Amino acid sequence: MDFDSKKITVSENQAGERLDKFLSGIYEESSRSFLQKLIKEGRALVNQKAQKSNYRVEAGDVVQMDFPDVQEVEILPEEIPLDILYEDDDLLVVNKPKGMVVHPSAGHLSGTLVNAVMNHCKDSLSGINGVARPGIVHRIDMDTTGALIVCKNDHAHLKIAEQIKAHSITRRYCGIVTGIVKQDEGTVEGTIGRHPTDRKKMAMNVRNGKPAITHYRVLARFQKHTYLEFELETGRTHQIRVHMASLGHPLLGDSVYGNGKTPWKLQGQTLHAKTIGFLHPTTGEYLEIHAPLPEYFKHLLEILPTIR
Repeated sequence: MDFDSKKITVSENQAGERLDKFLSGIYEESSRSFLQKLIKEGRALVNQKAQKSNYRVEAGDVVQMDFPDVQEVEILPEEIPLDILYEDDDLLVVNKPKGMVVHPSAGHLSGTLVNAVMNHCKDSLSGINGVARPGIVHRIDMDTTGALIVCKNDHAHLKIAEQIKAHSITRRYCGIVTGIVKQDEGTVEGTIGRHPTDRKKMAMNVRNGKPAITHYRVLARFQKHTYLEFELETGRTHQIRVHMASLGHPLLGDSVYGNGKTPWKLQGQTLHAKTIGFLHPTTGEYLEIHAPLPEYFKHLLEILPTIR
């Protein structure tokens, strides 16, 4: 076996986690069942010794993984329903549901948005990001819902990618955070990069971080929570989640940047990509597409005012 040269040191706040859970936080694009299979095969070393999935990691443990060689896997279209908000010959905008991974990866070879759009669009998808990511020009987290652009051809892909790089695309999200945000509106700035010790997280103001700017405004305040709208100037990984946690107001249900504990059975963070606006790649016309709130989110907005 050829173990990854990357050595991951367990931090104090990760101590006590099962090895499989710890690794699923580090390698987010691999499913927990896939990682458990690798651990069973002896491909996970803790302090240079193979361990079982139920091993509890300790602070200071050094973990290494051996991933098998990547094999070309045929990505197949699947008949998965799509909530299409807009579509023409160049692109479509879909309303991604909670729990759906955007593109296939180790442990997630089916049930992804790519599998669904391949079935819907047939051979009409851009190929710039390779066979595993046809049509994908940007993405949102698995448990974040909302508007996502899918490109049908390379021309559209390049034009949308240029706008993303220039930060000229309008991206507005809404989310519910824990605690009461006192300011009616504000801006969070600071570079975002991989956390130096906790590899499953991103962090602010770290070495090699990239500039990140989030504007927010309060839509409603409840007894223990605040409903916010966010507008992004940049689109870093976990940007809103990191920025709100830095203010002491992690997103409701976020188990990575908050404790994830709620009175309700939530699946990850309460965050929705509500609006995406861009110049159409062919006509140059400005389009702004809005994704309706998912039912669980609307239900929370109904019950939060009643909680004392």
